[in-house]
Amino acid sequence: MSLDFSALNNAPRLLIQATLKPAQGTRFQPTGFPEIGAAQYDGPNGEPMLLVESAQSVANRLEAVCWNGVANDWVQELKGLSVIRVLDASGKPLTNSVLESHRINSPYILEGKDTTVHDQLKAELANMEEGIVDLRKLAATLLRLDVNALLHGVFLAKKDLAGGRLRLPRALSGFIEAKGVKVAASGGVKNDSVNPKGDTAKGFGNVPFSRDEFVSPEITAFFNLDLAQLRGYGFRPEVFDLLVAIALFKIQRFLATGLRLRTACDLDCEKIEVTRPNGYALPDLAALSAALPNMIAAANAGFETTTVTYRK
Repeated sequence: MSLDFSALNNAPRLLIQATLKPAQGTRFQPTGFPEIGAAQYDGPNGEPMLLVESAQSVANRLEAVCWNGVANDWVQELKGLSVIRVLDASGKPLTNSVLESHRINSPYILEGKDTTVHDQLKAELANMEEGIVDLRKLAATLLRLDVNALLHGVFLAKKDLAGGRLRLPRALSGFIEAKGVKVAASGGVKNDSVNPKGDTAKGFGNVPFSRDEFVSPEITAFFNLDLAQLRGYGFRPEVFDLLVAIALFKIQRFLATGLRLRTACDLDCEKIEVTRPNGYALPDLAALSAALPNMIAAANAGFETTTVTYRK
């Protein structure tokens, strides 16, 4: 099965939004931030708004649905893509460039005694120590070593790698927000049936607490795929199409399987639609899953699986 992305030929971006609702009941718990808690704000017309999931968190969740933690490999549809695996000193899986917070820039990849990836990056990108960074060359290297970095973005912040100037912005981004929100206040007690009056500072005793959840008539997930940025890397059509397909697979699989964001925030996707370009029909998860293995083979991009051992 093949996918036809010709309708996107003149589009600078692909904008998608999905209507969400709580899987059970009406309440949900948003992401929280240090010192401010839930991110509440006023919308353009004064409506109470709430950030349910940040761009950083959604980016991580889009990666998580692509990785099989049990098999320590890509999910079946994405097998064969490039990735950097990290083993600990005993040879057991430690982490990888799909799930690491800074992806290929992870200290477990670039800061350990195993300098395999660092040396390869330095050798291939050495001519960028001065002058304008050749983003196409950087993208070509990342395609072979860590294809996910082309969608997630990357910042290789080491001074001996082109002076710390090797960076690509995020091509696929997303966030979830709720409109017209109201607080659903509740609370509870941590009970100590043995010593209710015990020292709470040490974890004993009964501890009452308050809790704020929210209700909203409109919860929406937004996704933005920067097609112009991907075109700017100058890849062959087969590679460009593969990157678009991977991005759409991430979105569709996240909406199908990844919306249990927290214990008290389990959402369902009611509807997904493309808002730009107008009229584009988004391929569903089944079509993407069926097409991706052949697209990975057709891209013929020399995808590598690199293994490094992390030792301090």
